[in-house]
Amino acid sequence: MNIVLTGSLGNIGRLLTETLVSNGHTVTVISSNAKRQKNIELLGAKAAIGNLQDVDFLAKIFKGADIVYLMETMEAAGDMFDKSVDFISDITKIGKNYKEAVERSRVQQLIHLSSIGAHTDTGTGIIRFHHNVETILRQLPANIAIKFIRPVSFYINLFSSIHNIKSKGAIISNYGGDVKEPWVSPKDIAAVIAEEVDKEFEGKTIRYVASDEVSPNEIASALGEAIGKPDLKWLVIPSQQLLDNWLSIGFNEQVAKGFVELQESQGSGRLYDDYHLHKPSLGKVKLKDFAKDFAEAYAME
Repeated sequence: MNIVLTGSLGNIGRLLTETLVSNGHTVTVISSNAKRQKNIELLGAKAAIGNLQDVDFLAKIFKGADIVYLMETMEAAGDMFDKSVDFISDITKIGKNYKEAVERSRVQQLIHLSSIGAHTDTGTGIIRFHHNVETILRQLPANIAIKFIRPVSFYINLFSSIHNIKSKGAIISNYGGDVKEPWVSPKDIAAVIAEEVDKEFEGKTIRYVASDEVSPNEIASALGEAIGKPDLKWLVIPSQQLLDNWLSIGFNEQVAKGFVELQESQGSGRLYDDYHLHKPSLGKVKLKDFAKDFAEAYAME
C-alpha cells in the first residue's frame, strides 16, 4: 500500500517507517526539516519536505495515498520556552489543516495518533489539543474511516526527571503514591499502528495503547535500582510549588499550567476514566525494560 506518514523521524516515526517499509509498503514521510531527507531515504522511504501549516502541500502529498497517518506534537507549534506561543490554538489549527487536506485529496483511510485524555475537553491541561483535533477529524464525511490511536503516558517523559534526581535526589511531581497507572513505549505504539495498517478500516474507531501499569513508587524503585540509587523516592509537592518551579526556569505559562493540570488529572485518576472502559492488552516493553534505557540516559547526562 501507499502510506503517507506525518511526524518525520521522531520517537515513533522512525520505528514505524522501518516496520512499514520492511512489510513491503511504499512509504512517504513528511518532515519540515530538509536535513532529514537523507535519513528518511536511507530507511527506504520517500521524503516530502514541507510544513503542516501549508494545506496545499499536505493535500498534494496526501493525494493518491491508501492510508495517511496523522499526528501532531508540541514541537510542531514551537519551543516550550517561547512565551508567545499558544500551543493549544496552534496545534488545533494543524488539525484543521489536516481535515482540509484530507477532503481535497480524497483520502479514504486515516490513522490518527491521538492521546489518553482525548475523550474530554476538561481537566487534561496542555494535551487538550488532542481532543480538539479528534473533534475536527470526526467532522469528516462518514465514508472516511479513521482509527484513533490513544497512547497513554510515555515512559520517555521520565527522562525529564534526570535533572531533579541529580540535583535534588528525587523524582518530583504534584502527585505520587501506590496507585498504578498505564505507561507506554514508542516501540509498542509503532507496533500497534503497523498492525492497524494491515487491518480492515471501517467507521471511526478508538484503540488505546499501553505497555505496563505501575505506580509512581514502583517507578522510583525500578529507576533507582537501575541507576544505583535504590533509595530513590518519588517526592510529591504542592501544585503551586511545581508551577512556580517551572515558571522560574522560563517555561511558557500555558505549558507550565497545562502540565500541572495534566499531572493533577493523573493523580486523581480522572485522566484514565475512558481508558478503563476500553482497556487494551498490554504491550511488550515493561518498566524493567525501560529502566535500562533510563540508566543509559542518566549516565550520559
